[in-house]
Amino acid sequence: MSTFSLAALIIGIALVFDYLNGFHDAANSIATVVATRVLTPLQAVVWAAFFNFAAAFLFGTAVASTVGKGFVDLRLVTPYVIMAGLAGAIAWDLITWWWGLPTSSSHALIGGYAGAAIARVGLIRGFHHSFDALNLGKGGQWPLTITFIFAAPMIGLISAYALMVLVYWIFQRSTPSKMDQYFRKLQLVSAAAFSLSHGSNDAQKTAGLIAGVLYTSHYTKAFEIPTWVLMCAYSAIALGTLSGGWRIVRTVGGRLTRLKPRSGFCAETGAATAVLFATHLGLPVSTTHAIAGAITGVGSIHRMKAVRWGIATNIVWAWVLTIPAAAVIAWVSFMLLHAAAGV
Repeated sequence: MSTFSLAALIIGIALVFDYLNGFHDAANSIATVVATRVLTPLQAVVWAAFFNFAAAFLFGTAVASTVGKGFVDLRLVTPYVIMAGLAGAIAWDLITWWWGLPTSSSHALIGGYAGAAIARVGLIRGFHHSFDALNLGKGGQWPLTITFIFAAPMIGLISAYALMVLVYWIFQRSTPSKMDQYFRKLQLVSAAAFSLSHGSNDAQKTAGLIAGVLYTSHYTKAFEIPTWVLMCAYSAIALGTLSGGWRIVRTVGGRLTRLKPRSGFCAETGAATAVLFATHLGLPVSTTHAIAGAITGVGSIHRMKAVRWGIATNIVWAWVLTIPAAAVIAWVSFMLLHAAAGV
């Protein structure tokens, strides 16, 4: 296969992953606004997809740069490593979609990329040098990213909980029905804000990987994020969001806790705060983690039993397993490529 054909194929696979990312994470953007019946499912996905794409014009490329070169030593990466990494991420996304678990496409991508790189370096340098593939030292993004697996849901939870306390204090003389008249309108704003944050962080991850393909294929002399790559990534994730992900919508929007427009507003705003903070730091973060934490925060303000902790526990286990599971799938994928084609 020619270098051009290989690069085009991998970019196509990356955009499929981006589409699946939007499809898988549509629940994050629309679950609360659908659960509170502020918008119908169709209206909600159109609303979310529009703001997913609009984020392309409002945020930089710091997250894309982090994903492209912050986790794996680019000097040891080939296009086939990126292909196997995408295979691991896509497979894990599809598995968790089938189970209806809102896991992180972001961490699946990071795990897959790392697993494939570890496989290649293990083959060329020996098993005991496998982890030379990872940027674990100074300048690497692993410590902060792992920290944010736990920090993002906590920021979302605390922000949403604090907002709920503030809302009840401001509207202490209002009836619940009167409150919801206001928040049915305000939730459109919070849903837009969360969809913007989703696009700002998640689309950039695929853009970073495509930039890595261009660099390792020698189509760019330095690692950079071309404008056309950003436009393709944002378009793919918006189309994925338009397609929805209804199994996960039911888990996040209805099974985790019961939501009202006021609590939906607080959950979306709290989650958007967590994701935009991470985007500002240039960190790839899970919108899934942020919204699940925020929904748990608003659910627990009335009483702890309002949150279905058994479901929440299953979700957390899926979060913990995502990076290693995607890494293992990608490792196997690269080994199969090596056995079949000697890459």
